[in-house]
Amino acid sequence: MISVFHPELHRGGAQQITYELFKGLKARPDIEPFFMAGVDPSQRAFYKAGARITGFDGRDGEFLFLTEGYDYWWHKTSSPLLLESFADFLRLIRPDVVHFHHFLVLGLDLLTLTRRVLPDVRIVFTFHEFLSICAADGQMVRTFDKSLCTHASPVRCHQCFPERGPDQFFMRELWVKRHLSVVDAFTVPSRFMIDFYTRWGLPAERISHVTNGQPDYSGGVHPAEERQPRNRFGFFGQLVDNKGVWVILQAVRRLRAEGFTDFTFEINGDNLKYASEARRTEIELFMAEEEARPFEERIVFFNGSYHVDQIGPRMARVDWCVVPSTWWEIFGLVISEAWMFRRPVIASNVGGPAERIRHEVDGLLFDLGDARSLATTLRRASGEAGLWARLSAGITLPVDRDAMSALYCGIYAAEALEMTA
Repeated sequence: MISVFHPELHRGGAQQITYELFKGLKARPDIEPFFMAGVDPSQRAFYKAGARITGFDGRDGEFLFLTEGYDYWWHKTSSPLLLESFADFLRLIRPDVVHFHHFLVLGLDLLTLTRRVLPDVRIVFTFHEFLSICAADGQMVRTFDKSLCTHASPVRCHQCFPERGPDQFFMRELWVKRHLSVVDAFTVPSRFMIDFYTRWGLPAERISHVTNGQPDYSGGVHPAEERQPRNRFGFFGQLVDNKGVWVILQAVRRLRAEGFTDFTFEINGDNLKYASEARRTEIELFMAEEEARPFEERIVFFNGSYHVDQIGPRMARVDWCVVPSTWWEIFGLVISEAWMFRRPVIASNVGGPAERIRHEVDGLLFDLGDARSLATTLRRASGEAGLWARLSAGITLPVDRDAMSALYCGIYAAEALEMTA
């Protein structure tokens, strides 16, 4: 299992699911898994003199890949010694399967290197976004107007990055596809991604849909369900631009201006430092204004970061979970987490959330990036009698970690399988 980062060092859905899969496979008696995670070069404390791959915290089967000289355009390392160490690691472990969950900070060239070192190994690659296709952080969002992008081309990509000519994007595509050509099987956590990758040129028969799975953090015990009205909302995630917390704050401003204040919103998350300067300033200004209000007049409460073992108490304080992502949002782990506690989800109407949430059955969808649409939905959710109970009853519990692990074992054994949730 090769992960972009270790979830205990750098939070994110891709690394969390990779680690969940590692733990799920570790529980099986017929598999001996190993987990290797990249390290953000800023985390220099984990770098040891002369080391290139090192164990992690004394844990069995867990390792860190100490990235050096990474080229973010070509997605490769400039360190021959690091590549040599990775090759030696493969020869030592001699795996039957190498499952890549990313190439960021690791390098596309690890794919072709794996094939050269172990010609008969089965290589699996899971796409957790569109970085292979899109140089704009794999978001498929136009840089100049923040609109969603549906496909890439040298000219379209040049429009997002005028400093790079169309020929550079043509060469980038050839480079990425050359390394991906050694992959035996691709997987995606949401079906809509298959259309993006097949339009880009990958063969549909080599792409399988495998939904993400997690343990049930509720332990089968759901928070008390007696309160009325159902006017408490929660956001869980990172405070970066594409997660859309700014849409929430604009919706709250709109509702407050209209005189509607009979609701509360709890913001759970961190990493505001990774937001753009404009969005960070907008959020910090709102936070300062809210904290300056008398406590009884506050609507929004910022609770800071959290870990999975804190989800229960925080989820118990809200009735609805809001996922206002302003990009395609590949899957949305928070949707699964909310469903574990029978909390309906209000989400943007594109990508993974639109695929997973059944509008008016187990949740509600609103127009992407539209604060007015979200405000209207929040007002309805706060006051419509019976709505919360109906949607909560319509929730189907998400796939768990063991089921996901079993499905991936089928992929490893060259079975084209599918699981839905």
